[in-house]
Amino acid sequence: MDMAPRWSGGSGFQVRQEYEITDEVLDGRSKAANVFNRSRRVRTTWFEGVYTFQREARVTFKLPWIDHETTSLRGGLPVRESGRGFGDLVIGVPLKRYQNERGKTRNFGLTPSLRLPTGDTGDSFPVSDGSWDAGLSFSYSSENRDFYQLWEVFYWSNGAGRRGINRGDEVGLDINLGLHPYHDVKTRSGIFTMLDISARYEGRGQDTTGVSGGRRITAGPVLVWYRGNFMVRGEVHFPIHERYRATQFSRGVRVNFGAGFAF
Repeated sequence: MDMAPRWSGGSGFQVRQEYEITDEVLDGRSKAANVFNRSRRVRTTWFEGVYTFQREARVTFKLPWIDHETTSLRGGLPVRESGRGFGDLVIGVPLKRYQNERGKTRNFGLTPSLRLPTGDTGDSFPVSDGSWDAGLSFSYSSENRDFYQLWEVFYWSNGAGRRGINRGDEVGLDINLGLHPYHDVKTRSGIFTMLDISARYEGRGQDTTGVSGGRRITAGPVLVWYRGNFMVRGEVHFPIHERYRATQFSRGVRVNFGAGFAF
């Protein structure tokens, strides 16, 4: 929420819908045969909020509601597994250092985060692994009247969960490069268009469907429309590179849209 309220006492809330559907199975980075027409579907509703104590210090939360299903192989036969419910709550404390120039502002950020095991681990395909996880990110962003950019690198230390689930630690890079082609001062409305690039590396681990971990790069367009303190955002991510440990589903195309407001 880098575009969150930047005034003392400001707060914001947004809801996002995220969809992932795929029937492509990868062995390493090569496409594998899908003789049982296996598939994976994930629908996640994100409830996100922010409170700004002062411009340089905020607290954020992210709570997902997850509805997903997948087809796993058990004894060589396909088994449909599913799960739904609230996932793990993520709390972050973004700390910013701003530098303002004429017509331009930039900031350097440090964000410690904690992921709490609030999700259910009881379903055949659980929405949580039941572990406590800690994260840390470093970011740089700048913007002027026409251009916006954000660079962020992060690390998550994933603890051992329940039911033998133990996902590997994760390292990631997010890049936003955007143009601000339209802004109406009178109505405080406008449009941002951005290219979002994400890279992830996850160490070898284990979940209920088998071996986990690998690396992937995705990219896609983002469109943001805002008016006053209301904002609507939509984006599509396409897989550019994927290489996984053992045999896993491709992440496929990810579609994300949502709306938020500040007050």
